[in-house]
Amino acid sequence: MSATSIDALIRARWMITVENDGEVLENHALAIKDGKIAAVLSPADAAQAAAHAAVVHTLDTHVLMPGLINLHGHSAMTLLRGYADDLALMDWLNNHIWPAEGKHVSDAFVYDGTLIAMAEMIRGGTTTINDMYFHHGAVARAGIASGMRTFVGCSILEFPTAYGQNADDYIEKALAERRAFLGEDRVDFVLAPHAPYTVADDTFKKVITLAEEEDMLVHCHIHETGFEVADSVTQHHQRPLARLKQLGLLSPRLTAAHMVHLSDDEIELAARYGVNVAHNPASNMKLASGIAPVAKMLAAGVNVGIGTDGAASNNKLDMLAETRLAALLAKVGTLEPTAVPAATAIRMATLNGAKALGIDDKVGSIKAGKQADVIAIDLSALETAPVFDPVSHVVYAAGREQVSHVWVDGQCLMAGRQLETLNTNDLLGRAEDWRARIQARTA
Repeated sequence: MSATSIDALIRARWMITVENDGEVLENHALAIKDGKIAAVLSPADAAQAAAHAAVVHTLDTHVLMPGLINLHGHSAMTLLRGYADDLALMDWLNNHIWPAEGKHVSDAFVYDGTLIAMAEMIRGGTTTINDMYFHHGAVARAGIASGMRTFVGCSILEFPTAYGQNADDYIEKALAERRAFLGEDRVDFVLAPHAPYTVADDTFKKVITLAEEEDMLVHCHIHETGFEVADSVTQHHQRPLARLKQLGLLSPRLTAAHMVHLSDDEIELAARYGVNVAHNPASNMKLASGIAPVAKMLAAGVNVGIGTDGAASNNKLDMLAETRLAALLAKVGTLEPTAVPAATAIRMATLNGAKALGIDDKVGSIKAGKQADVIAIDLSALETAPVFDPVSHVVYAAGREQVSHVWVDGQCLMAGRQLETLNTNDLLGRAEDWRARIQARTA
Protein backbone atom coordinates (compact mmCIF):
# COMPACT_ATOMS: atom_id res chain seq x y z
CA MET A 1 0.00 0.00 0.00
CA SER A 2 1.34 3.40 -0.97
CA ALA A 3 1.41 5.82 1.92
CA THR A 4 0.20 8.61 -0.37
CA SER A 5 -3.04 6.73 -0.97
CA ILE A 6 -4.21 7.11 2.65
CA ASP A 7 -7.26 9.33 3.15
CA ALA A 8 -6.90 9.35 6.93
CA LEU A 9 -4.57 7.90 9.52
CA ILE A 10 -5.78 7.34 13.08
CA ARG A 11 -3.00 6.79 15.62
CA ALA A 12 -4.15 5.54 19.02
CA ARG A 13 -2.55 4.58 22.31
CA TRP A 14 -4.50 1.31 22.31
CA MET A 15 -6.47 -0.57 19.68
CA ILE A 16 -9.02 -3.28 20.53
CA THR A 17 -9.43 -5.25 17.32
CA VAL A 18 -12.07 -7.81 18.46
CA GLU A 19 -10.48 -10.15 15.91
CA ASN A 20 -9.21 -12.11 18.90
CA ASP A 21 -10.85 -11.76 22.33
CA GLY A 22 -8.79 -9.47 24.54
CA GLU A 23 -6.35 -8.50 21.78
CA VAL A 24 -4.94 -5.01 22.34
CA LEU A 25 -2.41 -3.39 20.02
CA GLU A 26 -0.34 -0.55 21.49
CA ASN A 27 0.60 2.60 19.57
CA HIS A 28 -0.69 1.21 16.29
CA ALA A 29 -2.57 3.13 13.62
CA LEU A 30 -5.45 2.64 11.25
CA ALA A 31 -5.03 3.64 7.62
CA ILE A 32 -8.34 4.50 5.91
CA LYS A 33 -8.91 4.66 2.16
CA ASP A 34 -12.24 5.01 0.36
CA GLY A 35 -14.16 4.31 3.56
CA LYS A 36 -12.35 1.08 4.29
CA ILE A 37 -9.58 0.00 6.63
CA ALA A 38 -6.64 -0.16 4.25
CA ALA A 39 -4.20 -1.42 6.88
CA VAL A 40 -3.48 -1.77 10.57
CA LEU A 41 -0.01 -0.28 10.96
CA SER A 42 2.73 -0.97 13.47
CA PRO A 43 4.24 2.02 15.32
CA ALA A 44 7.15 2.21 12.88
CA ASP A 45 4.97 1.97 9.77
CA ALA A 46 2.50 4.46 11.25
CA ALA A 47 5.26 7.03 11.72
CA GLN A 48 6.21 6.74 8.06
CA ALA A 49 2.62 6.82 6.82
CA ALA A 50 1.73 9.93 8.84
CA ALA A 51 3.88 12.12 6.63
CA HIS A 52 1.82 11.21 3.57
CA ALA A 53 -1.74 10.83 4.85
CA ALA A 54 -4.30 13.49 3.93
CA VAL A 55 -5.53 13.70 7.54
CA VAL A 56 -3.85 12.45 10.71
CA HIS A 57 -5.69 11.96 14.01
CA THR A 58 -3.30 11.50 16.93
CA LEU A 59 -5.12 10.04 19.92
CA ASP A 60 -2.42 9.49 22.52
CA THR A 61 -4.76 8.73 25.42
CA HIS A 62 -7.46 6.87 23.56
CA VAL A 63 -8.56 3.35 22.77
CA LEU A 64 -9.68 2.75 19.20
CA MET A 65 -12.21 -0.01 18.66
CA PRO A 66 -15.04 -1.10 16.34
CA GLY A 67 -18.23 0.93 16.50
CA LEU A 68 -20.94 -0.41 18.78
CA ILE A 69 -23.91 -2.16 17.16
CA ASN A 70 -27.30 -1.60 18.78
CA LEU A 71 -29.10 -4.82 17.87
CA HIS A 72 -32.56 -3.81 19.07
CA GLY A 73 -34.10 -0.37 19.32
CA HIS A 74 -37.17 1.76 18.70
CA SER A 75 -35.43 5.04 17.93
CA ALA A 76 -38.44 7.30 17.48
CA MET A 77 -39.65 6.42 20.97
CA THR A 78 -36.99 8.81 22.25
CA LEU A 79 -39.85 11.35 22.15
CA LEU A 80 -41.62 9.24 24.80
CA ARG A 81 -38.62 9.06 27.12
CA GLY A 82 -39.91 9.22 30.69
CA TYR A 83 -43.52 9.30 29.54
CA ALA A 84 -44.61 6.20 31.46
CA ASP A 85 -42.20 4.63 33.93
CA ASP A 86 -42.16 1.95 36.63
CA LEU A 87 -44.81 -0.25 35.02
CA ALA A 88 -45.07 -3.87 33.92
CA LEU A 89 -44.67 -4.46 30.18
CA MET A 90 -48.30 -5.17 29.23
CA ASP A 91 -49.64 -2.33 31.40
CA TRP A 92 -46.98 -0.04 29.92
CA LEU A 93 -47.88 -1.02 26.35
CA ASN A 94 -51.67 -1.31 26.52
CA ASN A 95 -52.51 1.58 28.80
CA HIS A 96 -49.79 4.13 28.06
CA ILE A 97 -47.49 3.64 25.07
CA TRP A 98 -49.90 2.39 22.42
CA PRO A 99 -52.53 5.06 23.25
CA ALA A 100 -49.85 7.78 23.12
CA GLU A 101 -48.55 6.47 19.80
CA GLY A 102 -52.08 6.43 18.43
CA LYS A 103 -52.37 10.16 19.13
CA HIS A 104 -48.94 11.33 18.06
CA VAL A 105 -47.06 9.00 15.71
CA SER A 106 -46.58 10.51 12.27
CA ASP A 107 -43.83 10.86 9.68
CA ALA A 108 -42.62 14.02 11.44
CA PHE A 109 -42.72 12.37 14.89
CA VAL A 110 -40.68 9.42 13.66
CA TYR A 111 -38.16 11.53 11.75
CA ASP A 112 -37.53 13.93 14.62
CA GLY A 113 -37.49 11.22 17.29
CA THR A 114 -35.12 9.07 15.25
CA LEU A 115 -32.75 11.97 14.58
CA ILE A 116 -32.59 12.73 18.31
CA ALA A 117 -31.97 9.05 19.05
CA MET A 118 -29.24 8.81 16.46
CA ALA A 119 -27.49 11.86 17.84
CA GLU A 120 -27.55 10.28 21.29
CA MET A 121 -26.30 6.97 19.92
CA ILE A 122 -23.47 8.54 17.94
CA ARG A 123 -22.40 10.48 21.04
CA GLY A 124 -22.24 7.12 22.83
CA GLY A 125 -20.19 5.33 20.17
CA THR A 126 -22.97 3.46 18.34
CA THR A 127 -22.43 3.23 14.59
CA THR A 128 -25.21 0.78 13.61
CA ILE A 129 -28.83 0.54 14.72
CA ASN A 130 -31.23 -2.35 14.13
CA ASP A 131 -34.49 -0.46 14.52
CA MET A 132 -38.15 -1.44 14.70
CA TYR A 133 -40.95 1.06 14.28
CA PHE A 134 -43.38 2.73 11.86
CA HIS A 135 -43.02 5.31 9.04
CA HIS A 136 -40.03 3.49 7.66
CA GLY A 137 -39.10 6.21 5.18
CA ALA A 138 -38.66 8.65 8.04
CA VAL A 139 -36.29 6.24 9.79
CA ALA A 140 -34.30 5.77 6.59
CA ARG A 141 -34.07 9.53 5.97
CA ALA A 142 -32.87 10.08 9.53
CA GLY A 143 -30.23 7.40 9.05
CA ILE A 144 -29.01 9.06 5.87
CA ALA A 145 -28.93 12.48 7.55
CA SER A 146 -27.01 11.23 10.57
CA GLY A 147 -24.63 8.94 8.68
CA MET A 148 -25.38 5.93 10.87
CA ARG A 149 -25.61 2.44 9.43
CA THR A 150 -29.36 1.85 9.70
CA PHE A 151 -31.44 -1.31 9.55
CA VAL A 152 -35.03 -0.16 9.23
CA GLY A 153 -37.26 -2.68 10.98
CA CYS A 154 -40.76 -2.55 9.50
CA SER A 155 -43.26 -3.34 12.25
CA ILE A 156 -46.02 -5.80 11.39
CA LEU A 157 -49.08 -6.34 13.62
CA GLU A 158 -52.63 -7.61 13.24
CA PHE A 159 -54.37 -4.55 14.67
CA PRO A 160 -54.64 -0.97 13.38
CA THR A 161 -52.33 1.84 14.49
CA ALA A 162 -51.75 5.38 13.30
CA TYR A 163 -49.58 3.87 10.53
CA GLY A 164 -51.41 0.81 9.23
CA GLN A 165 -54.71 -1.04 9.30
CA ASN A 166 -53.75 -4.72 9.35
CA ALA A 167 -50.87 -7.09 8.68
CA ASP A 168 -51.20 -6.93 4.90
CA ASP A 169 -51.19 -3.13 5.00
CA TYR A 170 -48.03 -3.07 7.13
CA ILE A 171 -46.30 -5.51 4.77
CA GLU A 172 -47.28 -3.53 1.66
CA LYS A 173 -45.98 -0.32 3.21
CA ALA A 174 -42.73 -2.04 4.21
CA LEU A 175 -42.04 -3.28 0.69
CA ALA A 176 -42.95 0.04 -0.90
CA GLU A 177 -40.67 2.00 1.43
CA ARG A 178 -37.87 -0.50 0.85
CA ARG A 179 -38.08 0.02 -2.90
CA ALA A 180 -37.78 3.77 -2.42
CA PHE A 181 -34.41 3.44 -0.69
CA LEU A 182 -32.76 0.69 -2.72
CA GLY A 183 -29.13 1.58 -3.40
CA GLU A 184 -28.54 3.51 -0.18
CA ASP A 185 -25.29 2.00 1.09
CA ARG A 186 -25.95 2.45 4.81
CA VAL A 187 -29.69 1.67 4.79
CA ASP A 188 -31.31 -1.75 4.72
CA PHE A 189 -34.86 -2.88 5.47
CA VAL A 190 -35.90 -5.68 7.81
CA LEU A 191 -39.26 -7.41 8.27
CA ALA A 192 -40.29 -6.93 11.90
CA PRO A 193 -43.34 -8.92 13.05
CA HIS A 194 -43.82 -7.36 16.47
CA ALA A 195 -44.22 -10.42 18.71
CA PRO A 196 -45.93 -13.84 18.84
CA TYR A 197 -48.77 -12.32 20.88
CA THR A 198 -49.53 -9.63 18.26
CA VAL A 199 -48.95 -11.61 15.05
CA ALA A 200 -51.06 -14.50 13.69
CA ASP A 201 -49.76 -17.73 12.18
CA ASP A 202 -50.75 -16.76 8.62
CA THR A 203 -48.87 -13.49 8.93
CA PHE A 204 -45.74 -15.21 10.20
CA LYS A 205 -45.96 -17.54 7.18
CA LYS A 206 -46.16 -14.54 4.83
CA VAL A 207 -43.14 -12.98 6.56
CA ILE A 208 -41.12 -16.19 6.16
CA THR A 209 -41.96 -16.42 2.45
CA LEU A 210 -41.15 -12.74 1.84
CA ALA A 211 -37.90 -12.93 3.76
CA GLU A 212 -36.75 -15.78 1.55
CA GLU A 213 -38.00 -14.27 -1.71
CA GLU A 214 -36.62 -10.78 -1.02
CA ASP A 215 -33.53 -11.91 0.94
CA MET A 216 -34.55 -9.90 4.01
CA LEU A 217 -33.76 -10.30 7.69
CA VAL A 218 -36.45 -10.76 10.36
CA HIS A 219 -36.60 -8.98 13.72
CA CYS A 220 -39.11 -9.97 16.43
CA HIS A 221 -39.71 -9.71 20.20
CA ILE A 222 -39.71 -13.27 21.56
CA HIS A 223 -39.96 -14.73 25.08
CA GLU A 224 -39.68 -11.29 26.67
CA THR A 225 -41.88 -11.97 29.70
CA GLY A 226 -43.23 -14.89 31.67
CA PHE A 227 -46.74 -13.65 30.89
CA GLU A 228 -46.06 -13.93 27.15
CA VAL A 229 -44.95 -17.53 27.52
CA ALA A 230 -47.89 -18.51 29.76
CA ASP A 231 -50.38 -16.76 27.47
CA SER A 232 -49.01 -18.65 24.46
CA VAL A 233 -49.52 -21.94 26.25
CA THR A 234 -53.14 -20.92 26.93
CA GLN A 235 -53.84 -19.61 23.43
CA HIS A 236 -51.74 -21.95 21.28
CA HIS A 237 -51.09 -24.88 23.62
CA GLN A 238 -47.34 -24.44 23.17
CA ARG A 239 -44.62 -22.00 24.11
CA PRO A 240 -43.81 -19.20 21.63
CA LEU A 241 -40.51 -20.63 20.39
CA ALA A 242 -42.07 -24.03 19.69
CA ARG A 243 -44.87 -22.34 17.75
CA LEU A 244 -42.39 -20.28 15.73
CA LYS A 245 -40.31 -23.37 14.99
CA GLN A 246 -43.40 -25.14 13.71
CA LEU A 247 -44.16 -22.16 11.47
CA GLY A 248 -40.60 -22.10 10.10
CA LEU A 249 -39.48 -18.72 11.48
CA LEU A 250 -36.36 -19.98 13.25
CA SER A 251 -33.28 -19.43 11.08
CA PRO A 252 -30.09 -17.33 10.89
CA ARG A 253 -32.23 -14.57 9.33
CA LEU A 254 -33.99 -14.06 12.66
CA THR A 255 -32.91 -11.68 15.41
CA ALA A 256 -34.99 -12.51 18.48
CA ALA A 257 -35.16 -9.56 20.86
CA HIS A 258 -35.02 -10.34 24.60
CA MET A 259 -35.29 -14.17 24.87
CA VAL A 260 -35.45 -13.88 28.65
CA HIS A 261 -37.56 -16.90 29.60
CA LEU A 262 -35.93 -19.93 28.01
CA SER A 263 -35.58 -23.56 28.98
CA ASP A 264 -32.37 -25.43 28.27
CA ASP A 265 -34.13 -27.19 25.39
CA GLU A 266 -35.15 -23.83 23.91
CA ILE A 267 -31.58 -22.57 24.13
CA GLU A 268 -30.44 -25.67 22.25
CA LEU A 269 -33.20 -25.07 19.71
CA ALA A 270 -32.05 -21.49 19.11
CA ALA A 271 -28.47 -22.70 18.66
CA ARG A 272 -29.48 -25.48 16.27
CA TYR A 273 -31.41 -23.13 13.99
CA GLY A 274 -28.84 -20.31 14.11
CA VAL A 275 -31.20 -17.81 15.74
CA ASN A 276 -29.54 -14.54 16.77
CA VAL A 277 -30.48 -12.95 20.08
CA ALA A 278 -30.58 -9.25 20.97
CA HIS A 279 -30.00 -8.99 24.72
CA ASN A 280 -31.49 -5.83 26.30
CA PRO A 281 -30.38 -5.85 29.93
CA ALA A 282 -31.51 -2.38 31.06
CA SER A 283 -34.98 -2.63 29.56
CA ASN A 284 -35.42 -6.15 30.94
CA MET A 285 -34.45 -4.88 34.38
CA LYS A 286 -36.61 -1.74 34.26
CA LEU A 287 -39.72 -3.62 33.13
CA ALA A 288 -38.91 -6.44 35.57
CA SER A 289 -38.99 -8.92 32.70
CA GLY A 290 -36.16 -10.98 34.14
CA ILE A 291 -32.53 -11.91 33.50
CA ALA A 292 -31.84 -13.55 30.16
CA PRO A 293 -29.68 -16.71 30.36
CA VAL A 294 -26.90 -15.15 28.31
CA ALA A 295 -24.06 -17.30 29.63
CA LYS A 296 -25.99 -20.47 28.79
CA MET A 297 -26.84 -19.18 25.33
CA LEU A 298 -23.24 -18.29 24.57
CA ALA A 299 -22.02 -21.65 25.87
CA ALA A 300 -24.53 -23.39 23.60
CA GLY A 301 -23.25 -21.49 20.58
CA VAL A 302 -26.07 -18.96 20.23
CA ASN A 303 -24.96 -15.67 18.69
CA VAL A 304 -25.92 -13.01 21.26
CA GLY A 305 -25.63 -9.30 20.57
CA ILE A 306 -26.68 -6.33 22.69
CA GLY A 307 -29.44 -3.74 22.27
CA THR A 308 -30.82 -0.80 24.20
CA ASP A 309 -34.51 -1.24 23.34
CA GLY A 310 -36.31 2.12 23.12
CA ALA A 311 -35.73 5.18 25.26
CA ALA A 312 -39.28 4.84 26.58
CA SER A 313 -38.33 1.64 28.38
CA ASN A 314 -34.65 2.12 29.17
CA ASN A 315 -34.44 5.30 29.32
CA LYS A 316 -31.01 5.72 27.69
CA LEU A 317 -29.58 4.65 24.36
CA ASP A 318 -26.21 3.99 25.91
CA MET A 319 -24.50 0.93 24.45
CA LEU A 320 -21.48 1.20 26.74
CA ALA A 321 -23.80 1.04 29.74
CA GLU A 322 -25.67 -1.91 28.20
CA THR A 323 -22.40 -3.74 27.61
CA ARG A 324 -21.43 -3.28 31.24
CA LEU A 325 -24.85 -4.46 32.40
CA ALA A 326 -24.67 -7.49 30.11
CA ALA A 327 -21.44 -8.58 31.77
CA LEU A 328 -22.63 -7.86 35.30
CA LEU A 329 -26.09 -9.42 34.95
CA ALA A 330 -24.57 -12.60 33.59
CA LYS A 331 -22.39 -12.83 36.69
CA VAL A 332 -25.12 -12.18 39.23
CA GLY A 333 -27.60 -14.34 37.33
CA THR A 334 -25.28 -17.35 37.50
CA LEU A 335 -23.38 -16.49 40.69
CA GLU A 336 -20.29 -17.02 38.55
CA PRO A 337 -17.84 -14.08 38.26
CA THR A 338 -16.23 -15.52 35.12
CA ALA A 339 -19.51 -15.55 33.18
CA VAL A 340 -19.31 -13.10 30.25
CA PRO A 341 -15.89 -11.53 30.80
CA ALA A 342 -15.13 -8.05 29.45
CA ALA A 343 -13.71 -9.25 26.13
CA THR A 344 -16.81 -11.36 25.49
CA ALA A 345 -19.07 -8.41 26.31
CA ILE A 346 -17.22 -6.23 23.78
CA ARG A 347 -17.56 -8.93 21.14
CA MET A 348 -21.30 -9.12 21.87
CA ALA A 349 -21.62 -5.35 21.37
CA THR A 350 -19.67 -5.36 18.10
CA LEU A 351 -18.91 -8.46 16.05
CA ASN A 352 -21.83 -10.55 17.34
CA GLY A 353 -24.22 -7.77 16.41
CA ALA A 354 -22.64 -7.54 12.97
CA LYS A 355 -23.05 -11.30 12.50
CA ALA A 356 -26.74 -11.09 13.40
CA LEU A 357 -27.22 -8.45 10.71
CA GLY A 358 -25.21 -10.36 8.12
CA ILE A 359 -22.50 -7.70 7.92
CA ASP A 360 -19.69 -9.29 9.94
CA ASP A 361 -17.65 -9.43 6.73
CA LYS A 362 -17.87 -5.62 6.60
CA VAL A 363 -17.89 -4.32 10.19
CA GLY A 364 -17.69 -5.42 13.82
CA SER A 365 -13.92 -5.76 14.13
CA ILE A 366 -10.78 -3.90 13.09
CA LYS A 367 -9.31 -5.72 10.13
CA ALA A 368 -7.87 -4.65 6.78
CA GLY A 369 -10.58 -4.72 4.13
CA LYS A 370 -13.49 -3.98 6.45
CA GLN A 371 -15.44 -0.73 6.42
CA ALA A 372 -14.01 1.91 8.73
CA ASP A 373 -16.76 1.90 11.36
CA VAL A 374 -14.62 2.77 14.39
CA ILE A 375 -14.79 4.83 17.56
CA ALA A 376 -12.29 6.37 19.94
CA ILE A 377 -12.72 6.47 23.71
CA ASP A 378 -10.54 8.84 25.73
CA LEU A 379 -9.23 7.09 28.85
CA SER A 380 -7.34 10.11 30.20
CA ALA A 381 -10.09 11.09 32.66
CA LEU A 382 -9.62 10.65 36.38
CA GLU A 383 -12.51 8.15 36.32
CA THR A 384 -10.47 5.83 34.09
CA ALA A 385 -7.04 6.26 35.69
CA PRO A 386 -4.81 4.34 35.88
CA VAL A 387 -5.15 2.07 32.84
CA PHE A 388 -3.98 -1.49 33.36
CA ASP A 389 -6.30 -3.14 30.86
CA PRO A 390 -8.20 -1.04 28.26
CA VAL A 391 -10.59 -3.93 27.54
CA SER A 392 -11.65 -3.98 31.18
CA HIS A 393 -11.90 -0.19 31.27
CA VAL A 394 -14.15 0.01 28.21
CA VAL A 395 -16.65 -2.36 29.82
CA TYR A 396 -16.44 -1.59 33.53
CA ALA A 397 -15.15 1.98 33.90
CA ALA A 398 -15.59 4.19 30.83
CA GLY A 399 -18.73 6.23 30.23
CA ARG A 400 -20.29 7.33 26.98
CA GLU A 401 -19.16 10.89 27.68
CA GLN A 402 -15.61 9.66 27.05
CA VAL A 403 -16.37 8.68 23.45
CA SER A 404 -14.50 11.36 21.54
CA HIS A 405 -14.65 10.34 17.87
CA VAL A 406 -16.95 8.26 15.67
CA TRP A 407 -16.44 7.19 12.07
CA VAL A 408 -18.76 5.25 9.76
CA ASP A 409 -17.38 4.21 6.37
CA GLY A 410 -14.47 6.48 7.24
CA GLN A 411 -16.79 9.50 7.49
CA CYS A 412 -16.34 11.36 10.76
CA LEU A 413 -19.71 11.69 12.51
CA MET A 414 -18.27 13.14 15.71
CA ALA A 415 -14.91 14.70 16.58
CA GLY A 416 -13.99 15.99 20.02
CA ARG A 417 -17.57 15.38 21.23
CA GLN A 418 -18.93 17.67 18.47
CA LEU A 419 -21.44 16.13 16.09
CA GLU A 420 -20.44 16.61 12.47
CA THR A 421 -23.68 15.61 10.70
CA LEU A 422 -26.37 16.77 13.13
CA ASN A 423 -27.05 20.04 14.96
CA THR A 424 -27.49 19.61 18.72
CA ASN A 425 -29.37 22.88 19.29
CA ASP A 426 -31.78 22.10 16.45
CA LEU A 427 -32.49 18.67 17.93
CA LEU A 428 -33.04 20.10 21.41
CA GLY A 429 -35.60 22.47 19.90
CA ARG A 430 -37.41 19.63 18.19
CA ALA A 431 -37.49 17.63 21.42
CA GLU A 432 -38.98 20.53 23.35
CA ASP A 433 -41.58 21.14 20.65
CA TRP A 434 -42.74 17.52 20.85
CA ARG A 435 -42.77 17.58 24.65
CA ALA A 436 -45.13 20.55 24.56
CA ARG A 437 -47.38 18.92 21.96
CA ILE A 438 -47.58 15.57 23.73
CA GLN A 439 -48.15 17.13 27.14
CA ALA A 440 -50.88 19.40 25.75
CA ARG A 441 -52.80 16.47 24.26
CA THR A 442 -52.54 14.33 27.37
CA ALA A 443 -53.25 17.02 29.95
